Amino acid sequence: MTIRAAIFDFDGTLFDSMPIWENLSSAYLLSLGFTPQADLEDVVVTMSLEDAARYFRSEYGVTKSVDEILADIHERIDHAYRYEVLPKPGIPEFLGSLALQGVRMGIATATDRKFIELALERCGLAHYFATIVTSVDVGTSKREPDIYREALRRLHAERHETLVFEDALHAAQTAARDGFTVVGVPDASEPNQAALKDISTYYVEENRYEDCINYSGQ
Repeated sequence: MTIRAAIFDFDGTLFDSMPIWENLSSAYLLSLGFTPQADLEDVVVTMSLEDAARYFRSEYGVTKSVDEILADIHERIDHAYRYEVLPKPGIPEFLGSLALQGVRMGIATATDRKFIELALERCGLAHYFATIVTSVDVGTSKREPDIYREALRRLHAERHETLVFEDALHAAQTAARDGFTVVGVPDASEPNQAALKDISTYYVEENRYEDCINYSGQ
């Protein structure tokens, strides 16, 4: 199998940024003086930011408007991606290796493009990626394969020569069902590592990303 393209998730795969999202709602409510329920993050995980803002108003009595809440949350996220989040260990070296081999790279993410670009530019990694495809671009979540198909189209590649790197089980399952070769990336945000490993053609161990190229027969 000759690898000509690679599609990466961002949060939890390229960058160690999942803790920002896992605690975002709780941290925001605490900043306003509210005590969040124990399962708040589980409740809002499937909501859009707009729906979460409405939830804060209806369930907690937050008096700010939805637009004001969204502005507050975006400011927090912006700061984290602009100044704080870092690549996962081994990623910068791996991207450099792929580039030397002529592999075209793209990102498929549910996160706003602006935040992704901020982090990539700050860490000197933006030049590795030919495209960034977001869920907004395709109008669906990673429960559907559209985001991977669009990234594939933009990279001018075929499924059989493309690797998809994912840390989330549901996303890895979507890509695998659509015929992509999946590389599972362990992250603390995914509790079911055994299932992720099972669905993946290759599972990254101890940050040895380069092994997946050797495994694929490059």
